[in-house]
Amino acid sequence: MIGKLSGRLDSLGADGIVLDVGGVGYLVSVSARTLSALPPPGSQASLLVETMVREDAITLYGFVDPAERAAFRTLLTVQGVGAKVALGLLGTLSPGELAAAIAAGDRASLSRAPGVGPRLAARLVTELKGKAGFADAAPSNPVPAASEVPPPDPLLADVLSALANLGIRRAEAEPVAQAARAARGEGATVEAVLADALRALAKV
Repeated sequence: MIGKLSGRLDSLGADGIVLDVGGVGYLVSVSARTLSALPPPGSQASLLVETMVREDAITLYGFVDPAERAAFRTLLTVQGVGAKVALGLLGTLSPGELAAAIAAGDRASLSRAPGVGPRLAARLVTELKGKAGFADAAPSNPVPAASEVPPPDPLLADVLSALANLGIRRAEAEPVAQAARAARGEGATVEAVLADALRALAKV
C-alpha cells in the first residue's frame, strides 16, 4: 500500500492532482482544502496517501496533514459516506471544524458539504459524536449557532491563500495572518497584510 508520495507537482485538476515521482505520474484525489494548500505546478510537494483497492481500480487520496487523513478514515465508517462525500466534507470544513460541528450537533454546517443532505448530516452526528479522533479534535467551547458565526473575511482568505501558495502550512500561517490583519485595521490591503505576515513568519 502507498502511504506517502513526494515528488514534483505536475498538474492540478478538478478530479485531483498528478504527482510526478521518479518519472511516474500518480493521480491523487484531494479535497478542496488540500488543493488550496499545495504549491504551484512544477514545485515539490509531499502528500500523505490513503490507498483504496477495488476489483476494477486502485485509487489514491492525498492529504496535507495526519488530522485530515484520520478524519477521512473516520468519515468512511459512516454508512452512506463514500470517498467523494468525505472529501467534500473536508473541503468544506477543516478536521477541527468538522469535529466541532459533530460535537455540537450542528447539522446545518455539515449540510453545507456537497452530497450531504439532512438525513446524512443527522447520521454523521449520531454515529461520530464522541468517537475517537473527532472527540479529541473538538474544542471545549461550544460552536455558536450559524446566525452567530461572523462572516468570512475575504481579505484574510486571500492572504492565507497566498501564504499557502508559498508553501506555508495553514496552522503556521493563520495566527500570524490574523494578527497582521487586526493590526492593519479597516485600511488594510492584501499586499500590506501579506508583507506583515511574511515578516512575522521570518522571525519565528
